Amino acid sequence: MRLGINLGYWGAGMDADNLAVAREADRLGYAVCWAAEAYGSDAPTVLSWVAAHTERIDVGSGIFQIPARAPAMTAMTAATLDSLSGGRFRLGLGVSGPQVSEGWYGVKFDKPLARTREYVEIVRRAMTRERLAYEGEHWTLPLPDGPGKPIKLTVHPVREHIPLYIAAIGPKNLEQTGEIAEGALLVFFSPEHAEETTLGPVRAGRAKAGEKLDGFDICPTVPMAVGDDVDALADLFRPYTALYVGGMGSRKQNFYNKLAQRMGYEREAAEIQDKYLAGEKDAAAAAVPKELIDSTTLIGSVDRIADRMQAYAEAGVTTLSLAPAGFALEERLASLRAGVEALERAGLG
Repeated sequence: MRLGINLGYWGAGMDADNLAVAREADRLGYAVCWAAEAYGSDAPTVLSWVAAHTERIDVGSGIFQIPARAPAMTAMTAATLDSLSGGRFRLGLGVSGPQVSEGWYGVKFDKPLARTREYVEIVRRAMTRERLAYEGEHWTLPLPDGPGKPIKLTVHPVREHIPLYIAAIGPKNLEQTGEIAEGALLVFFSPEHAEETTLGPVRAGRAKAGEKLDGFDICPTVPMAVGDDVDALADLFRPYTALYVGGMGSRKQNFYNKLAQRMGYEREAAEIQDKYLAGEKDAAAAAVPKELIDSTTLIGSVDRIADRMQAYAEAGVTTLSLAPAGFALEERLASLRAGVEALERAGLG
């Protein structure tokens, strides 16, 4: 199992610190550094900056939002980033959610699975440098009855095949991800519930493609905090968990709430959502079970984290991307070093 680092979003006054975290992860031998985007900082610009200041670590989009870019633009960006980084780019894609897709990008959030499949097919076709022609439900290239003609990517990517990941939560999305991608970007991954919530659907998708799970990158982002008081550390992540389980998306369409339900927290997930949507955010955070936090984070001493890392590895995780808690740079850097130490103690380094 390899380690990654997830820098999340930029533009919150911590950009210099984020770059320092990326450079330290590079020095420590982390495999990949991910950057996210929602409706603030964009991932390609951040990844260009990180790639320019690092030497060995891969840079990955966690994620490029599908409604934000035409698929051919994503292929251009992927080819450019892979060239600038010397073949260190990983392409992560996701449909985002209905509020961002429709509210920010003005793109209808319909048929996300079919849209993702077509998008991936077009990106891959463009990356081969063949003349781009495609007929699908969501995209037709070139447009019919117009001046457009099939054209091809003018630049030569460093690699013929750039690793492609999809952010997936629901069972159908996970199955399709296993079928059409090289890796899955996951959140709220629990080793204890890995088979029924994640690996089963991914394995089914791999079988559809005539493949096994071997070689497929299971890559969850896991919040991390090091210390002796496990209860206090768990409390650090209560607002984060409540935000996603309670307030991310709408009452009818919250993928994270449904994931918590599949883990066996049906009653608790409903209570968290009710309180959060009623504006009672502190009460929603208090309603998050400690067991849910503990099973989806890395908290405690280095030895305790090492034990949990062993559980993640045994559950099938191949790249464990850490999201260290805290705003102080030294605290985040210390967490990076603790992650390497824990991996070695677990016998996985």
